[in-house]
Amino acid sequence: MNIILIGFMGSGKSAVGQKLAKELTLDYLDTDQLIEKTEKMSINEIFTRKGESSFRDLETNVIKTLRDYDNFVISTGGGMVLRPENVKMLKEIGLLVLLWAEPEVIYQRVKSETRRPLLKVADPLAEINKILGQRGPIYSQVADHKVDTSKLSVEAIVAEVKEWLESK
Repeated sequence: MNIILIGFMGSGKSAVGQKLAKELTLDYLDTDQLIEKTEKMSINEIFTRKGESSFRDLETNVIKTLRDYDNFVISTGGGMVLRPENVKMLKEIGLLVLLWAEPEVIYQRVKSETRRPLLKVADPLAEINKILGQRGPIYSQVADHKVDTSKLSVEAIVAEVKEWLESK
């Protein structure tokens, strides 16, 4: 069984995923890193050169390759669950854990990063609010468990996920 971390950028998926995998002695995989490796370009470059729709197609293709994976913690891109077909495939391979953070917290976490293509706008905080308004209901609907990471350390988030897994 796999544990699949979903949620918006800056919610902690990569940091939590790596630590959770280590503590549970599972392998770790980041779908964005896998896409960058196979495409030999950054997510930013993919968005610029090929567009968001092509990137979403790449995400779908990555999930198809994960069907034979077992005992992994998988961190997904923030938009991975926007396609119902992706959600269906993800649920077939693992439990979906939503890492959620308030818009202001996300902004503070990602404001100095240049590799976030969806935030290359005049008002990134407004864009975060807009995108979360659209994605929030989808995240909540598809998640098997939700952790608000806004005020928690990576260690506390990992502990909460582990406690939930033990109760299953």
